[in-house]
Amino acid sequence: MSNRMWGGRFGSGPAEIMQEINASIDFDKRLADQDIRGSLAHAEMLVATGILSAEDGVAIRTGLETVRGEIERGDFSFSRDLEDIHMNVESRLRDLIGPAAGRLHTARSRNDQVATDMKLWTRDAVDALDGQFADLQLALAEKAAAFADAVMPGFTHLQSAQPVTFGHHLLAYVEMLGRDRGRFADARRRLNECPLGAAALAGTSFPIDRRRTAAALGFDRPTANSLDSVSDRDFVLEALAAAAIAAVHLSRFAEEVVLWTTPQFAFVRLSDAFTTGSSIMPQKRNPDAAELVRGKTGRILGALQGLLVVLKGLPLAYGKDMQEDKEGAFDALHTLSLCIAATAGMVRDMEPDCDAMRRWAGAGYATATDLADWLVRVLGLPFRDAHHVTGRLVGAASARAVGLEELTLAEMQAVEPRISPEVFSVLGVDASVRSRTSEGGTAPEQVRRQANLWLERLREGSRASGGAGGLA
Repeated sequence: MSNRMWGGRFGSGPAEIMQEINASIDFDKRLADQDIRGSLAHAEMLVATGILSAEDGVAIRTGLETVRGEIERGDFSFSRDLEDIHMNVESRLRDLIGPAAGRLHTARSRNDQVATDMKLWTRDAVDALDGQFADLQLALAEKAAAFADAVMPGFTHLQSAQPVTFGHHLLAYVEMLGRDRGRFADARRRLNECPLGAAALAGTSFPIDRRRTAAALGFDRPTANSLDSVSDRDFVLEALAAAAIAAVHLSRFAEEVVLWTTPQFAFVRLSDAFTTGSSIMPQKRNPDAAELVRGKTGRILGALQGLLVVLKGLPLAYGKDMQEDKEGAFDALHTLSLCIAATAGMVRDMEPDCDAMRRWAGAGYATATDLADWLVRVLGLPFRDAHHVTGRLVGAASARAVGLEELTLAEMQAVEPRISPEVFSVLGVDASVRSRTSEGGTAPEQVRRQANLWLERLREGSRASGGAGGLA
């Protein structure tokens, strides 16, 4: 049997395999709320412009609210024979109110309908993610403020470089997440144009009011070109690109948690809430939450790449290929939401071992740069000469297998005679971090200042928005 919603042109039904590849209801039912919101706005506009009678408008609104309630309660029966969420909703609406349901589709197509639904869903997802990002930033900033003085090794090439503080390290991720939020905000601003009224691809001859529909759905304006309106999936790509970058940031942090919780580092401890054991090795405490955040990043990156490949060769306007924009986006943004929540939980759960971090903060001659800076600042050596002198002193200390602070003054003066006992004041890790007072530096006073600025900003933002939510 042909599809009663669109099958007048066809004398028989599709092949079984055609139904299997064509139906999208298994995943696009997630758009039910957005689809009903769009239909309510469209029906209200049709009534306001005189295209639809007030009586039909009331029937459609009542019917759509009934359908919404059935879906929310789990009483709605989704049919694969009806292909997608749009036809499922319209078919049930016809059962409820009769022929008036068929008038709802006046002056629109599934092409502009699905573009609108997907924009609404993406916008909702971006808003939910922003709240979660803010909560993760808050967790990091709170921990940074609490450990603004905790000295730890800073690394380049995963080799000890210079001492920093644990709070300073965590604030680096607060900054990254702030840029992630900015990327999503930019994506949201660009997507916030309404495709409804573009119809199949060329617009409509009905005297519709697209600005009224756009305003009712919270869009800034209607889209400007009907061809672009139905074929645009840039907004999904941009959201996925922002998600991919954010996921990489979360993965980098997760990798550090994995390293920090090893006995070899032992910088932080995670409780049973975010670790698991081994089926054979009873001593194990595995940082599985961090490993899963790291691993799930691949799914998010893959969704972006997948959609880029789908869209790269499509001529204007709509092609059924575009149905492939949904599953990847749904999975990627849900996965990102899960990863943010898990990361926030780990941050609040972790207990830094300040003694362990301090023990390693000076390893690998991490205060060598402080020594070079002292030679420049006090003795007036050019930095390149100071770098050379410091390198020789590091070599002398390494030959004796001692730290720089354990060299005698005589050993130092054998390399540079003008070195005075004052030099030992800069060779400790605490003195090193305290000296880094430049804006954005690791000095505890700077860390506290930056942490407090973020806390004030985030707490004010949370009060304004009502707190963080999650992405279902």
